[in-house]
Amino acid sequence: MRLYAALWLAACLAPAAAVFEDDAHHIDFHYALLGLPSREATFFSKPYAASKASLLYTVSENGTVGAVNPKDGALVWRSTPGLADAGHLRFGEDQDTAVAAVGDRLSAFSASDGRIVWETRVEGAPVEDVEILEQEDGITNTDAKDAIVLVGGAQPAVKRLDGKTGRAKWSFEDTSGDVPFQVSSSPTTIYYISLHSPLLGAGSKLRVTSLSPITGKKINSYALNSEPEIYTKANILFAGANTAAPLLAWTDKAKKVLKVNIIGTKAVSSFTVPAGAPVEHIVLHAPNRGNSLAHFLVDYQTATGHSAHVYHVDLQKNTVSQAYSLPLDEKATFATSTSDANVYFTRITAKEVTVFSSVSSDVLGQWRVQGSPALAGAYPIHAASEIVVKAKLASAARAAVLFSNGQWALVRNGEIAWTRPEFLSATVSAVWAELPEEETLAHELEVEGHQNVAAAYIHRVSRHVRDLEHLPAWLQSLPTRLLGNLLGKAEDSVIEDIQHDTFGFHKLVVVATDKGRLAALDVGAQGKVVWSADLHQFAPDATFRNPSLKAFRGYVEVKEDGFSGSLLINSTTGGLLSSGIRTQSQSVPNDRTLVSFDLVDGELKGFLGTEPTEVVWTFAAAPEERIISYTARPAKDPVASIGKVLGDRRVLYKYLNPNLVLVTAVADSARRASVYLLDSASGQLLHSVSHYNVDVSRPIPSTISENWFTYSLTIDSSSATARGYQLVVSELYESPLPDDRGPLGDSSNSSTVQPIAAKGEAAKPHVVSQSYQIPEEISHMAVTQTRQGITSRELLVTLPASNSIVGIPRQVIDPRRPVGRDPTALEQSEGLGKYMPMILFDPRWHLNHVYEVIGVRDVITSESGVESTSLVFAYGLDLFGTRVAPSFAFDVLGKGFNKIQMLLTVAALFVGVLFVAPLVSRKQINALWTT
Repeated sequence: MRLYAALWLAACLAPAAAVFEDDAHHIDFHYALLGLPSREATFFSKPYAASKASLLYTVSENGTVGAVNPKDGALVWRSTPGLADAGHLRFGEDQDTAVAAVGDRLSAFSASDGRIVWETRVEGAPVEDVEILEQEDGITNTDAKDAIVLVGGAQPAVKRLDGKTGRAKWSFEDTSGDVPFQVSSSPTTIYYISLHSPLLGAGSKLRVTSLSPITGKKINSYALNSEPEIYTKANILFAGANTAAPLLAWTDKAKKVLKVNIIGTKAVSSFTVPAGAPVEHIVLHAPNRGNSLAHFLVDYQTATGHSAHVYHVDLQKNTVSQAYSLPLDEKATFATSTSDANVYFTRITAKEVTVFSSVSSDVLGQWRVQGSPALAGAYPIHAASEIVVKAKLASAARAAVLFSNGQWALVRNGEIAWTRPEFLSATVSAVWAELPEEETLAHELEVEGHQNVAAAYIHRVSRHVRDLEHLPAWLQSLPTRLLGNLLGKAEDSVIEDIQHDTFGFHKLVVVATDKGRLAALDVGAQGKVVWSADLHQFAPDATFRNPSLKAFRGYVEVKEDGFSGSLLINSTTGGLLSSGIRTQSQSVPNDRTLVSFDLVDGELKGFLGTEPTEVVWTFAAAPEERIISYTARPAKDPVASIGKVLGDRRVLYKYLNPNLVLVTAVADSARRASVYLLDSASGQLLHSVSHYNVDVSRPIPSTISENWFTYSLTIDSSSATARGYQLVVSELYESPLPDDRGPLGDSSNSSTVQPIAAKGEAAKPHVVSQSYQIPEEISHMAVTQTRQGITSRELLVTLPASNSIVGIPRQVIDPRRPVGRDPTALEQSEGLGKYMPMILFDPRWHLNHVYEVIGVRDVITSESGVESTSLVFAYGLDLFGTRVAPSFAFDVLGKGFNKIQMLLTVAALFVGVLFVAPLVSRKQINALWTT
């Protein structure tokens, strides 16, 4: 029996090796993304004082903190303390830690590797601002510098946290009812800035409260007369911190007047916004070092260009004056950098990089930007820069620039060193799209399939004649393809920037983001971005936050709640085919779905056709339960065999219903989760099961394929059970008896709409279920797909705790595994092993091997051009793509196959035959003479 168990285990584990060592980093790709970097918290800095090189630090708009190597754009480290929340990131001079605040969480990270030094939370109150206390009583701190934290919420407070431990040294609570905005500091004082709304009149006053950095006691408080201009926080342009002259700047609602105050004084300087085109945005750029010159630049941005004015602050007179202006055009952005006490401003456009000094308008350095396909048609949004100044000239400059198309790029002396597609970090939906050649051939074959024999034959001959026009190009590329085969290179041919290959591995996946961007990636070319488009250019008045995608032949349909219509986007070019409300005149084919279904007002309802007009059935969960999700069987789910052959050669017939839908409902008070299996054509309940002591606040993912479904639960601790995670698998058969077709028997006619009317019995499936304990929580599920369904399916699960995607072999979770006994010889021949209640995720099952795939929203799969292989794509914060062969690549030669040796062997055999043939012939003739 031990031998049988070992053989069964080997049979399960051998095909479960997700990625072979020589395939890693070749058949898969991974975009380790941060998200769109924020303007205020992106900068270059040395990870420690003795470092010779800087890293690029940022906290993204989704709250991810990380560092990037400026040399090649590789991710050095990242942390996701709270996705979907913007944050703050501060770095003290000559320090080796960075302090980040995301939501109500404060963390100090090791700047070189991202290790957490200390962490604390402010329960129920968001952190509005964080600053580093660089100086205290005019003396620069040399030890771990403390952090000044502004906490919002119902009871705003300013706290000083110890730089080594994160513990609070003191706290100042604001009981005035003001709205907290920001904290700032000078060498001797901490300033707390808030918005005070008077009882009468509109607008708010800016209130500045001075605090002692040693005790946190209130020193002084005054209000600036800003009621006519400030209505929201958006009117405040800048509140400088950690500088010799911290500034406070704001503008009125019409953006006609700029007002600047030196924090600590009550004087306000007013400046008129340049006349001309209406100003859309005003951005103030100032240094953040305490020893730098008190100079700053104000960037006035219009719809077509911008202009910039440089201002100087006189610390003796506490005045602000304009030094010079830069009348500019073309969309651009500025970045500030310092060298010793000098301040420099770098202007970046799509065409050039220019460096100015804050002292004069002379150009210190200028470089022409060399174009990049990834940045075509895009313009800079914001940037962070570093420059090298020698002999009063900028000898080198590099800038990390966020462009309007969501690409984050490093421009080094005018050259695009690297780009990171950070816009993809906000992917909310994805769909597979066929390549043009595959779509055209499929359409032609479909036409031939609906014609008579003569017409189909004529059509096929005509198609082959048309294909002859590609013969010269094919013959021309033949030597290159043969050479590539011999050297082990991929058989790729570039056609309109989209790669095609014999095995169908180069397939497009179209993704949509919550910012309204659409992009197509080639999963067979390391996730290359083939095209990218902004949906707002096709529908300017629409807001795309959660667009849904549906693929058709040659295009993708984009829909959005609140947008009364759809966009039809060419799947290979990204161009618009048509838009507006769907009509019959458009090229959208009539959907053949007879009954569609959707969750409406807590009930699952079936509709006649695809539009929610006529309700044909309604399903409601049990009392006290609410439906949280539903999963339907894929529309394209081929089945190679209608039955499972047993060891004694009898057959268990599968229950194959294309209309199956799995509904999940929970009862919060009873801690109960229920799963219902429905027939979506009739709304009939086919099967149901309930689980108790379930943590209903955790995800309950599910999936369904062929004749089986699975789901996962988090079991809460109780007196009888311990907290853990369960995986439940169920198989559906027509009958529990082999060679029996169940209630339908040999009937040639059956009703999908009335499944309970068959021979007076309920035509419901026989369900075989089993549950397994698993070590981690599952957030998403998917099943591999192949062209014919011959290859064994594999269950793909996402594990957020370990940031992994695991492929579980189908044999491991077979619910027919014998319980409490060893399998018989016949059961072993079926591949069944003894049931074990615990499934440990074998490291060889991990599809992502060394990668960490973070923030996965969903995993989608698709067939490839060969039966053995399925394509896998995961999206969310990260993007990950690979291909898997659950039953081994039985129809594809491996990378290690030596084609040259095979040809040499064949050639040697041929030569040997030429030499041996005369000898054999002579021997035969001599034998005849001797006889």
